[in-house]
Amino acid sequence: MKALATILLLAPASVMAACNPPVTTDMQQVGSTRLSVLFWDLYDAELLTDSGSYDNYEQRALRLTYLRDIESAELVESTREEWQRLNIEITEQHEQWLDRLNSIWPDITEGDCLLLVENNAGHGVFYNGQGKLGSIENQTFTDQFFAIWLDKDSRFKDERDELLGVNQ
Repeated sequence: MKALATILLLAPASVMAACNPPVTTDMQQVGSTRLSVLFWDLYDAELLTDSGSYDNYEQRALRLTYLRDIESAELVESTREEWQRLNIEITEQHEQWLDRLNSIWPDITEGDCLLLVENNAGHGVFYNGQGKLGSIENQTFTDQFFAIWLDKDSRFKDERDELLGVNQ
């Protein structure tokens, strides 16, 4: 019984460890939030930077830990919709990025994570609990993807503020 209790206590830590590739080892949390829509909890989000601040950083990362199953096609379509909400014109380049996301993102099962890390060149590199999924080597993509959560016109303003550490 004691062994079972230990396993259950360590399980969440092992899931979180799986969502921490070495590239984020020196990063610090800026803020975190839970996104719920109506009565569904969708995911927990955490913003990290090398400085622990969003005002002054050289590298940033966004970790999403999902609280329900979601097909990858839904995630890609949500990305398109959020860009449109932010008045980002969906160009041929955006279509290529969305196709790339569709090819690298897996279907999500409750407890899975997706992590976007901005590398030193400004490119977006995606990870999950098993490791690196792939990258999109374009600074504009990286900025516009982060904008979904961090732009002043983001759909979920309270959650945006929590990620940015406003009023904490």
